[in-house]
Order: sequence, then structure tokens, then C-alpha cells
Amino acid sequence: MKANKVLCNIQQIYGRPAQYLQPLRDAGLEIVMNEKGRLLTEDELIGRLPGVFATIAGGEPYTERVFASSPDLKVVARFGVGWDKVDVAAATRHGVAVAMAFGTNHESVADGAFALAIGLSVNLIAHHKLTTSGGWGCGFHPGLWGRVAGIVGLGRIGRAMARRCQAFAMPVLAYDVAPDQQYAREHGIELVPLDHLLSEADIVSLHTPLLPETRNIIGARELALMKPTSFIINTARGGLIDEDALCAALVERRIAGAGLDVFAREPPEGSPLLKLDNVLLTPHALGMDEAAERLMAGRCVSSILAIRAGRDPGREFVLNAQVLAA
Repeated sequence: MKANKVLCNIQQIYGRPAQYLQPLRDAGLEIVMNEKGRLLTEDELIGRLPGVFATIAGGEPYTERVFASSPDLKVVARFGVGWDKVDVAAATRHGVAVAMAFGTNHESVADGAFALAIGLSVNLIAHHKLTTSGGWGCGFHPGLWGRVAGIVGLGRIGRAMARRCQAFAMPVLAYDVAPDQQYAREHGIELVPLDHLLSEADIVSLHTPLLPETRNIIGARELALMKPTSFIINTARGGLIDEDALCAALVERRIAGAGLDVFAREPPEGSPLLKLDNVLLTPHALGMDEAAERLMAGRCVSSILAIRAGRDPGREFVLNAQVLAA
């Protein structure tokens, strides 16, 4: 019998399965939910995959072992735009399509990154704690208007962040491994080497995927280049920053602060970052506004249905489109 289940691992849409997942049911597919309320381990994921044709995937690990143990699985539809938890080469070897939700949450992630930048630059958390504890006071904060923005990674999210910075009259510096010179020129963005960006920017915001060559792209050497008055923002992937080096820089006030929506280990239980007073931390949630949720769910569902029916889901959304012809 052909596998007919879809395993949904996304907590955010648990409360609205009818709204987002009904087209799968209408196509005769059975929806199975991850009832754990957390990311599944490798063993737990393997245990749930018999009879599963597709998953709507979060941050659970899709490894060689998972694919080798799950012959029914044909689609991993990522509820997002990052694929660092998916061994794409292993998926390809086992004939599993890895479908992405590109172009669905760049505006919401940029909103979140800019919110962190604002929160840090106006000492929002400190002012909130002071007021709710019965205190009162003013004091000066760095502010954001007109300060220099440094954007690492000028893809969809980086460009959306640049637009927000420019609305605050911020000069924008950008670093990208494969820069679009024309886009930067037409939009008033100055492309510079990474070291130059780090030394000049007041706000450094990371918007690059986590790849072997970008892991710990911000380490002790890079943090030492930053101004002591500067902030670093990361809404991309925790592995982009060496967290030990970041903690040391924050404790020693070699940079002013950090706004993080992502961590090397999630959730970051026991991380020394949780005890610092010059950080603004959120639970990998800033890319999840309602518009992004709707668009990502729709992209996952449409990819699953298209591949199930033998149709092209849009090859620009499939990391290993070669498996579709197999």
C-alpha cells in the first residue's frame, strides 16, 4: 500500500490544522501530529516515519540514518527557509525531495531583526524593568536613527533589513560572498569586506545561511574588530556565532550588546547568555508572524500535493530537484 500519512512537526500550526492542512486531507492524506510539544530526536523521528509519505519539517534532524530507516518517506517540506538540519545529500541518495518555503518569511524575520536593533539601541528592557519595579529615571541611550548598519548576507532577508535601516536614515554597509553589485548600487548599499563592515558598523545584523563555510563566521577575532558601542543581531542561525567568544565579549563589554533569536543549541538551557544584562533574547520566533505562517504552510502543502501527484512543485523550491525525475 502506498504511504498516505503526513507528519506535521510544527507546533505553531497545531491549533489551526483545518485552516492550513485541510487540502492534504481532501487529497486523501492522513495528518499525524508530533504530540511531544518539542523537537523530535533522531530515534523518535524514525519511529514515527513508517507509512509517512511526507513531513512538514521543523528543526528535527534529517540524517543519513533517518532516510535509510524510512523507505516510505518521499518529501521533507521545510516550514522555513533554512536547511541546516537536513542532510540533503543523504535525502538525494534515498530519493527524498527536500522542498523549501523560500520567499515566505523574509519580511517577518527582518521585522524581528529590526525590533531587536531598536530594543537594544533604546535600552528597552532596562527601561521596562526600571518602570515595573517602581523606579523612574531617564538617562541617555545610543539611539538608532542615522547610525551605521552592517548587514552580513544580502539575500531576501538582508535586503528587507536594509530597507528598514534606510527608513531610519542609516547608511547601509553589506557583505555577501556572492554580491549582486547592481542591486546594491541601485539601492544605495555599499558592499564592503567583512572586516571593514565589522569595524565600521554600529549595528551588525546576520542574514546568511548556516553552511560549513559560514559556521562561526563571527568568532573572537571578528568580535574584536567591532566598536565597543556596537550591537550584534542574529535572527539567522545560532551556529554563525561562536557563543563562547560572544559571551566573553559581552561580559567584558567589548561590544555593547547582542540581540539573538537563534542559538547554537535550542533551547539554550544553561547558556551563560541567559544571565547577561546586555542581551535581548527571543525563542527563535521572530520570523513567525501570521502572514509568514500562512505562506509557509501553503508552500509546504502545495509542494507535498504536487509531488504526490507527480507534478512539478516549482523546481526553484526543491533543493534536490533531480529526485523528481527519478
